[in-house]
Amino acid sequence: MTNTVSGLVQRTLGKKAGLPVVDFSAPAGEPALAAADSVSWRVFKNPISLFIGGITAVLLELAEPRVRTGVWEHSNFRSEPLARMQRTGLAAMVTVYGPRSVAEAMIAGITRMHAQVSGVTPEGQGYQALQPELMNWVQATASFGFLRAYHEFVQPLSQAERDQFYRESQPAAQLYGATGAPVSEAEQQALFAAMLPLLRDHAIVTEFLDIMWSTPALPWPLRWLQGPCIRAAISLLPAPVQQRLGLPGTEVLSAREHRLLCRAGRWLDRLAVPGHPAVQAARRMGLPGNTAFRRR
Repeated sequence: MTNTVSGLVQRTLGKKAGLPVVDFSAPAGEPALAAADSVSWRVFKNPISLFIGGITAVLLELAEPRVRTGVWEHSNFRSEPLARMQRTGLAAMVTVYGPRSVAEAMIAGITRMHAQVSGVTPEGQGYQALQPELMNWVQATASFGFLRAYHEFVQPLSQAERDQFYRESQPAAQLYGATGAPVSEAEQQALFAAMLPLLRDHAIVTEFLDIMWSTPALPWPLRWLQGPCIRAAISLLPAPVQQRLGLPGTEVLSAREHRLLCRAGRWLDRLAVPGHPAVQAARRMGLPGNTAFRRR
């Protein structure tokens, strides 16, 4: 089973999809944007909660018309969904575990690409990807998705830990241009309430979910978890957002599936496979490889 988890990590990093290879083990001693004892290091190490939280985040992003149009018209998600997910997964790993210099260079490159993304929504609303309001929304939805998935399906986090997670995201958020990204769970909830009137249902949301159902995103031994993970992602959406997207009552996560995901999440949370970025990053910094995997 360890080989299966190693395969899942490699798939997340896109090592068989031609994505750049990042050496998380060097240069020796260089810190990451997030500290080794951070909540972020705990949250981002878990592949199941990352998969669930990533789907939740995308659903929230696609609910905002300007973000939805920018993502759907300026990316290859429809034609190469797995490669797009792997690029996103690699970016998340570099942001949290990569050497600071590598993370900063990567974010600068992504920002340069975003600077070229602009257009008009089908409803006639202009957008530019680097608009602070949109960057704040994307940052907030990603933080919300990953945090809530870990909290719900891996290990409950205290209010103080959840607030700390949002504070820890600030160095990366500032580099991305999300200068108003939430610094606490209360600020995240306030932002969601403010954005709710702007959110809209759209056929693209259904198309995205269809892609997630049909794309083999998990290794074969774990493929049976893909359906429950998708249902789990929908379940994490705030009720008002589910209402906006017309999702209540669709693909409901069963109690049995919830228990299975929790067991898988807790098991994976203790499995420090050698190739995991969190293991390599800890060793880069002269720490035990299982630093992020220790029980708390």
